[in-house]
Amino acid sequence: MIASLVNVRPITADDAEAAAQLSGELGYPLVPAAMRARLDALSASADHGVFVACLDGAVVGWIHVAAVLYMQSDPRAEIGGLVVSASVRGRRIGAALVARAEVWARAHGFGSILVRSQVTREDAHRFYLREGYTQTKTSAVFAKSLV
Repeated sequence: MIASLVNVRPITADDAEAAAQLSGELGYPLVPAAMRARLDALSASADHGVFVACLDGAVVGWIHVAAVLYMQSDPRAEIGGLVVSASVRGRRIGAALVARAEVWARAHGFGSILVRSQVTREDAHRFYLREGYTQTKTSAVFAKSLV
């Protein structure tokens, strides 16, 4: 099982280029400088955890987990993003990243963790179900540009 060979660790600024490349695989392309700026902002807050998975020293995946507080629900952790390089998918690397996010959530006192996944990402849905997550609802998402 490859997951035992993967090293999951906190992300560093030196990982910005690899993280940007992986973000593109997820469908959210950006340049390394923009990723570095995001990492700087996220690392300045204890409410965010960002971790990378490495194989043979190369970053092959990342996960972002954050504290979420809404008036209408109990505080919880939420996975904001997860991606594993297409070249190594199916090797339990995503499971190792999710497990690390869950450790972060427990360490920060959260009793639950939530993840949102686009309706078209059926492989991701199967993955989360295998990892013990339960689909609780289907939602529509609305956005408005403010610029």
